[in-house]
Parts: sequence; structure tokens; C-alpha cells
Amino acid sequence: MPKSKSKRSSYIPPSKPKAKSSPLWVGALFFTLIAAGVIVIITHYLGILPNGTQPYQLWLGLGMIASSFVVATQWH
Repeated sequence: MPKSKSKRSSYIPPSKPKAKSSPLWVGALFFTLIAAGVIVIITHYLGILPNGTQPYQLWLGLGMIASSFVVATQWH
């Protein structure tokens, strides 16, 4: 037997809050760091960078790529 209208629950759950979106600079910084890191590593192997091929250049490129992944954790 159907319930009468007075017995039906009128509870409506609150809507979920929308997730905050990241500022524009987070995405731009992510792509800039990863691109710059790849460019530094490629130019190191091509020998284009000044001071010849130094090991710190590879560490710099890898550091830029690693820091881009840290920035990516803040991206929504």
C-alpha cells in the first residue's frame, strides 16, 4: 500500500561542495619545469651548454623534473 504524502520523508541531503580548482600558475609551473628539465638534459648530451658537459647539469635537469612532480601534487 502506498504511503500517504504526510508520512513521506522531506529530507534532502545538502549538496557536496565543489572542489577548488588550482590557480593557473600551478599548471604553467608544472609544464615549464618539466620542459626545462628535459631541455637541460638534452642540451647536456648534445654538448651545447657552456662549460662543456658537467655532472651538475644532469642533476639540475633531474631536479627540475622532480620538482615538477612535487608541483603536480598541488594541481586539482
